[in-house]
Amino acid sequence: MGDGIGRYRGTGSKLAQWLRRAPKQPADPDGAHRERLLLAVAAAGLPLAPAAYPVGYRCSCERVGCPTPARHPVSFAWQTQSTTDRAQLERWVRNQPQANFITATGMVHDVLDVPLEAGRAALERLLAEGVDVGPVARSGGEAHDEARMLFFTATRGTPEDEDEWWPCELDCHPETMDEHPGLRWHCRGSYVLVPPARLPGDHTVDWVRGPEHELPDPLTLLEALTDACARHAREQDEPLGHAVAWPLSR
Repeated sequence: MGDGIGRYRGTGSKLAQWLRRAPKQPADPDGAHRERLLLAVAAAGLPLAPAAYPVGYRCSCERVGCPTPARHPVSFAWQTQSTTDRAQLERWVRNQPQANFITATGMVHDVLDVPLEAGRAALERLLAEGVDVGPVARSGGEAHDEARMLFFTATRGTPEDEDEWWPCELDCHPETMDEHPGLRWHCRGSYVLVPPARLPGDHTVDWVRGPEHELPDPLTLLEALTDACARHAREQDEPLGHAVAWPLSR
């Protein structure tokens, strides 16, 4: 796959400016907006479960040195706990007003997770080419070293040959990580935060494109995402390794 991102960057275009615009957080004193957003995610078929949230720069789980503060589920049974049931979600949201929520991947959907700048370039290219892009979220602030962009796609399903599965801790298939620097494919056994979510340091997870968009085949996005990640790695003058393996055992 060639590196064609330079043809699509268009940093002076209105589209590029829109992609760089930081999402605005609406005032939500009673949590109604948060509840509507989370119920919309569940209505789109993405199963949810409660997650930790930031307490200052610490994690609400109070684990000393928590490696993923405010980014992990609160229950060890998160995979079986994850649900789209409206009544259950309403109880969680109303009884846990500070909680973030994760969505379990590999059941209905997967997530392709890339560095923020690479994701912006790829999204601009995909939209310019008329590719059907599904929901997209951004995690972290502009200057946040771990800022990411999350592309929600249909899941790969369950292959007949179980050996075809690769662990979510690894960068994306094919087998060598060097071919896909910085790209994480969250599939069976993994999870990501869903908007709206709060991270330490006043960072957030927000929708760029909401869950009302249909989930695309992940293969339709891969070329643009891998090309953008490769270009981003060269611009950083170093290979992109694993910032954090998902999920972490606790």
